[in-house]
Amino acid sequence: MKIDLSNQIKELLTDSIKKNIKQNKFKITDIPEPILLATRNKSHGDIATNIALQLSRIVKINPMDIAHFIVNNIDVKNNVIEKVEIAKPGFINIWFKNNWLYQIVKEIQDKGKDYGKIDMGKGKRIQVEFVSVNPTGPLHVGHGKCAVVGDALSKILKAAGFYVEKEYYINDQGKQIDILGSSVQARYNVLLGENREFPSDGYKGKYIIDIAKEIINQYGDRFKGIDNQETLEFFKEFTLKKISAGIKKDLENFGVNFDVWFSEKSLYKKGRLQEVLDILDKKGFIYKEKGAVWVKTTAFDDEKDRVVIRENGIPTYFASDIAYHQDKYQRGFDKVIDVWGADHHGYIDRMKAAMQALGYPPDFFDVLIVQFVTLIKEGKEVGMSTRGGEFITLKDLINEVGKDVARYFFLMRSYDSHTEFDLDIAKSQSMENPVYYIQYAYARICSIIKKAELAGIKLNGIDNINLQLLNTEEELKLIKKLSSLKNVIRRSAVTWKPHLLTTYLYDLASVFHKYYTVHRIIVEDKELSKSRLILIDCTRIVLLNALNLLGISAPESM
Repeated sequence: MKIDLSNQIKELLTDSIKKNIKQNKFKITDIPEPILLATRNKSHGDIATNIALQLSRIVKINPMDIAHFIVNNIDVKNNVIEKVEIAKPGFINIWFKNNWLYQIVKEIQDKGKDYGKIDMGKGKRIQVEFVSVNPTGPLHVGHGKCAVVGDALSKILKAAGFYVEKEYYINDQGKQIDILGSSVQARYNVLLGENREFPSDGYKGKYIIDIAKEIINQYGDRFKGIDNQETLEFFKEFTLKKISAGIKKDLENFGVNFDVWFSEKSLYKKGRLQEVLDILDKKGFIYKEKGAVWVKTTAFDDEKDRVVIRENGIPTYFASDIAYHQDKYQRGFDKVIDVWGADHHGYIDRMKAAMQALGYPPDFFDVLIVQFVTLIKEGKEVGMSTRGGEFITLKDLINEVGKDVARYFFLMRSYDSHTEFDLDIAKSQSMENPVYYIQYAYARICSIIKKAELAGIKLNGIDNINLQLLNTEEELKLIKKLSSLKNVIRRSAVTWKPHLLTTYLYDLASVFHKYYTVHRIIVEDKELSKSRLILIDCTRIVLLNALNLLGISAPESM
């Protein structure tokens, strides 16, 4: 059984619009897809649409008149809509039929872990590249937000029917890696008694000293006082491997795994950098000036042209990024989504210009900019600076509040808004903590179902359950909330905003907790008990499915 309320509502609205076109109420050739809006006030229906407002901009007719035309032509024999009302300035409010809601209960039981999945993507190939920080130090809390946004978005897109591949781009080539190696080498020599000056632009922080100590433990003074390219290469490679392994471990502990780890260095080994520059040159977008090589990104609305090869012959990061995204395109992705931190906002225009210069489709490349994170403790901001190596690591945060809480708090607001991470709330085991509030709803349901089984009330399928007994206001509201999971996944996939799912989860938990406080689940009437057990089991399934999409666990006891 597969039911999609959103599509059924949209079909009824579209059919009504087609009837109005035949009746010459208004003239259009392309009917826009109706947008369905969740309602928070019961008096506004179960769902609403602004399709009349959408059409008003096209046909230049009062949206209230258009709304009346649409409502008057909705098929009255449909099995979904109970009633409709019109509200200014042209909204159409819709109430569902109860019988349709009971079909949702059956579908959730039938689909189980697959309930909520839709086929919007139809297998379209999307690559999501995220985190991709320079392997010059451990991940900090800001990286954690980028990580969970990219990971949750990937899961949501997959649930929406896309083929999704998650990728981490390892910046293991260039000046910053040379500086990293020199920083560890300097600490190594100082620890062994050598009087060495630390590089002015070197990486500071305890982790650099720890790596130097590990080299001493493994190799002793073998490299003491030796300054040559071979020694520097050793320190670079050792440090790169050590930090990269730490990054991978921290991400795994955060529930983030990648399908591909792509090395920047491989672009140079395969000659991809020269290849892409040759292509741009043939297209007329390369020129030389003052000893450097430039790309004419201003031809595609960038504010200025960009250097790809410096005067000293060393490629810029921009050159590597162009070659990297050419490689993505050649791998057959229909779209690539890069998740970047807020400090990279100014980089977007030049990358979009480069993609256009290569002749790629305008919608091939997109960027999500994730805003900063502020940690709050006892009502005050926790000082945090990456300069000088002073910052709160992602590992420390996970150790303090746990993976689930950290993921939820990063996803609680839209990725493009600043996150204030309140450590006191995050650490509390109370209903004030939204993660505890949601997980407790799941654990409570599991406990009730086990209690029912001990009382001899077992659910052997749904066929013999009288769902008509689920007729109270709280029960119908809970079913309606369960039915909206698909629409939330669809909206999240379209807007690329995972926080819509965290909001949905909290609202669903709220509806369940209220239902539980008003109605006992296990009562003397066994038929009613079974009906209510089916309902809360459906709630359990939806909570679990939504939590899985966010990478948050669902404990059966708390």
